[in-house]
Amino acid sequence: MTRGLFIGRFQPPHWGGHVWAVRDILNEVDELVVVIGSAQFNYIIKDPFTVGGERIWMLREALREGGVDLSRVIIVPIPNIENNAAWFGYLRSYVPPFQVAYTGNPFVAMLLRETGIEVKQQPLYDRQKYNSTRIRELMLKDDPEWESLVPKSVAEIIRKINGIERLKTIATGEAEPHKW
Repeated sequence: MTRGLFIGRFQPPHWGGHVWAVRDILNEVDELVVVIGSAQFNYIIKDPFTVGGERIWMLREALREGGVDLSRVIIVPIPNIENNAAWFGYLRSYVPPFQVAYTGNPFVAMLLRETGIEVKQQPLYDRQKYNSTRIRELMLKDDPEWESLVPKSVAEIIRKINGIERLKTIATGEAEPHKW
């Protein structure tokens, strides 16, 4: 059995670099570990959504909507660490063994290759159009185009959690941590 690894932040999950990429990678591997990186970050402009209550939920629904067999996908949230040299050992402690990794990030590819892991370019679909930064920017501008870039289930979850209002509050700089 061949198991692959695919890393993303999924802020939010979208069709191009996420759902379609997972679907295509599953044509090459038997099982795929999808790592949700930067798991500790939320309620900031680059990472507005929480890992468990929101990103995992959105990603599972997006993959289901995209026709992905969820029995072949393992979703694992992993917080970042500051020590890049120790990163692979840290990653390995969170995920089952894998033989090949898929990424579009040259730095992540370098770290994986240095440990002997085979790295393949993740499938990309019109990266200018399908990327989470652009989707968040469209949401901030109230541009309805963002909804065509994500699965309907993701748009519904974002509405349900008041994600657009959250982004706007964060963007104004008025969001600050609760003081205990």
